[in-house]
Amino acid sequence: MQHKIFIPKETSESEGRVGGSPESVKKLKSLGFDVVVQAEAGTLSRIPDSEFENAGARIGSAADAANADVVLKVRRPTSPEVATYKSGAIVLAIMDPYGNEQALDDMAKAGVSAFAMELMPRITRAQSMDVLSSQANLAGYQAVMDAATEFDRAMPMMMTAAGTVPAAKVFVMGAGVAGLQAIATARRLGAVVSATDVRPASKEQVASLGAKFIAVEDEEFKAAETSGGYAKEMSAEYKAKQAALTAEHLAKQDIVITTALIPGRPAPRLITREMLKAMKPGSVVVDLAVERGGNVEGAIADQVVEVEGVKVVGYLNMPGRIAASASALYAKNLFTFLETMVSKESKALALDMEDELIKATALTHGGVIVHPNFGGGQS
Repeated sequence: MQHKIFIPKETSESEGRVGGSPESVKKLKSLGFDVVVQAEAGTLSRIPDSEFENAGARIGSAADAANADVVLKVRRPTSPEVATYKSGAIVLAIMDPYGNEQALDDMAKAGVSAFAMELMPRITRAQSMDVLSSQANLAGYQAVMDAATEFDRAMPMMMTAAGTVPAAKVFVMGAGVAGLQAIATARRLGAVVSATDVRPASKEQVASLGAKFIAVEDEEFKAAETSGGYAKEMSAEYKAKQAALTAEHLAKQDIVITTALIPGRPAPRLITREMLKAMKPGSVVVDLAVERGGNVEGAIADQVVEVEGVKVVGYLNMPGRIAASASALYAKNLFTFLETMVSKESKALALDMEDELIKATALTHGGVIVHPNFGGGQS
């Protein structure tokens, strides 16, 4: 029996990405799947229906979800959407499960096997499935592009007969995937870049990109990385010392990009109103953590606002602002993960609930919540 894959059009108006690409459709077809793409699903990612058709997909409607064995989405399906899925369907998406217990219950009741792509473990085997990295990389790039647009001066140093334009000073707070790409992009544009992070390992990465590392490097700092490679919460004493150093450094910057997120927690507050007040008029701050409450006091979701004379950019869904590139990478992440669920012998879907990638990402399966972080037991 040929399994059917459905790639829907995202229902959120702010979402331009899509869970498939012509390249991923070709690969899905080569695995033996019947692929149906909802009409206009790729329009905002510059993929017309004809390109999906040329790759071997059939163009369908939302009703095709009802008999799909696999649904490939960008965002977690809404409760009305998941109610149309058949029991036993595999759903891959960025699920945003923290604090959304009702949505998890709805998916469990619908009988779907839901997998949160953002919970993919950061191990070598899963690198090509890591949506946090693929999407954060583009978010870091786009943050610098948006900052350059809002900044009313040139980024690189320019020496002209009429005088010299100084290079913009850019400070990146958080040197994870998004932060490192922001550093690299700002450097390419000719800015003088500095960065900070609570993880000691990031110092070398920041320096390798030609930026200056700014941090209070005490004993607590040296022991500050968790085993999963994520930043962990620092003590109040360390935060106070780091805040003082940051405030002093911020006052000299033209552009600041904040990227600090702790999985499942509100975003840490990095920049207060007082710090913004000390910055130069016309400076720009881009808050990449605004979806989780924001790193910057006064940031407003999906708006550019002026706070104490500083432009604070709080766009939601930064990867979605560069949807054509983001969708191409995301579709590859989805395909690579789905491929691990296909039996090489029978070419049929075969979920191995003991596989470490499945265990780490499965939210619901067999009518119950299975992820231990969200009230489920190990299945």
